[in-house]
Amino acid sequence: MPDPATLPPLREVIARHGLGARHRLGQHFLLDLNLTAKIARAAGDLSRGTTIEIGPGPGGLTRALLDAGAQHVLAVELDPRCLPALAEIGAAYPDRLTVIEGDALKLDPAAEAEARHLPAPRRIVANLPYNVATPLLLGWLARIERYESLTLMFQKEVAERLAALPRTKSYGRLAIAAQWRCHVERMFTLPPRAFVPPPKVESTVVRLVPRPAPLAPADPAILERVTAAAFGQRRKMLRQSLRSLGLDAEALCRAAGVAPTARAEELSVEQFAALARAVERG
Repeated sequence: MPDPATLPPLREVIARHGLGARHRLGQHFLLDLNLTAKIARAAGDLSRGTTIEIGPGPGGLTRALLDAGAQHVLAVELDPRCLPALAEIGAAYPDRLTVIEGDALKLDPAAEAEARHLPAPRRIVANLPYNVATPLLLGWLARIERYESLTLMFQKEVAERLAALPRTKSYGRLAIAAQWRCHVERMFTLPPRAFVPPPKVESTVVRLVPRPAPLAPADPAILERVTAAAFGQRRKMLRQSLRSLGLDAEALCRAAGVAPTARAEELSVEQFAALARAVERG
């Protein structure tokens, strides 16, 4: 049985398998073992259930998750060049790593885990490709009840938008979508030099823990319509920006207990939920 301690350094793995990062796949490999271990620790207790990793690449974070005691890792990798390197890791950690070759945008990770009878609870831990990070997150948020937590690396700017508070320039639709469903915490930021190749931006690890119930009652599709209308013209007052909903915007604001003269960035998540309920009532 292979010993995890005998696994070669990641730079050697990359050279041997020809795993030069590809820009079109948004690949930036994290090779520093101290940093991958830090991400694994940030994800909390991994000893129960299934840890889902998206875009493992040569497997730096994969190793860290397994070293941290993950009961089982389900890794989803789009790049077939990475599969032999991941197979080597699987051999070193028998029966603890399952690899799926596929596009994470086109599959449901929780459903894949269920189909393979991998145990709950399930969590996602990933250094996400920058070019698909936001759509991936929005898809998982729509089914957040399936997950115990999400520990994800984003561009620093995206992380700031996720955790933003009202009356700040980063506050917008993404903050509301995430905070309505989850507690959002920025954990730590990594410089470009931590990656190969270095990206042009800093990266931040964010931990999202689902709330027992959304922050306030609202239909998610209607809430999205309301936030899209409000932030689509964020410099305008709500009595103007909400007209695109096809309803009396001032009456809508009054029904929700919101000032028609307020602007989108001034409203709390709960107030947007109140607007969504008012829209639903018609």
